[in-house]
Amino acid sequence: MAQSAQAKDGRPRAWQRMLSGRRLDLLDPSPLDIEIGDIAHGLARVARWNGQTTGEHAYSVAEHCVLVDDICVTIRPGWPAKWRRAALLHDAPEYVIGDMISPFKAALGIDYKAFEHRLAAAIHMRFGLPPELPQTVEEIIKRADRASAFFEATQIAGFSDEEGAQIFGRPRGLLPVKLKPLSTGQAQARFLKRFEELSAD
Repeated sequence: MAQSAQAKDGRPRAWQRMLSGRRLDLLDPSPLDIEIGDIAHGLARVARWNGQTTGEHAYSVAEHCVLVDDICVTIRPGWPAKWRRAALLHDAPEYVIGDMISPFKAALGIDYKAFEHRLAAAIHMRFGLPPELPQTVEEIIKRADRASAFFEATQIAGFSDEEGAQIFGRPRGLLPVKLKPLSTGQAQARFLKRFEELSAD
């Protein structure tokens, strides 16, 4: 193994250099090494559905996160900005680890989930959120996430309405949203703008 790929103690390098200059240790992530610009940049370049979507551009995780926040507000009008911020960041670990489809996560097992959880906790602490979200908050975000998956699946990922309802559940009490995948730059800007709005207080 090349010298540059090893730590001084001989272990394989476990950090990633971000464009901000931060070096994020993937095994022991520090909130101090997490920047919203790096998250927005990464999420705008990670494709949902492994890129198997229609349109000129891939549908990015950054766009998905904004949609989940929109749906949360529909479910809970007047929801506090900090919980909306949690919704916007619900898939933030994917700026480092990518968007793995659920069947693959299941195949990888609990070690992957633990890794993802550690990174999510560090991200939460960096942006003023508790490492563990209250269960009621988690439930609303998960409900919005499933609704988003249904809309994405049936509009841009090739699922029939019946198949989408069977796998993700048909959203109740929500009007359909019209999805149009954005360019990388547009998706990044939209995510950052939403984060700034939710952090203004």
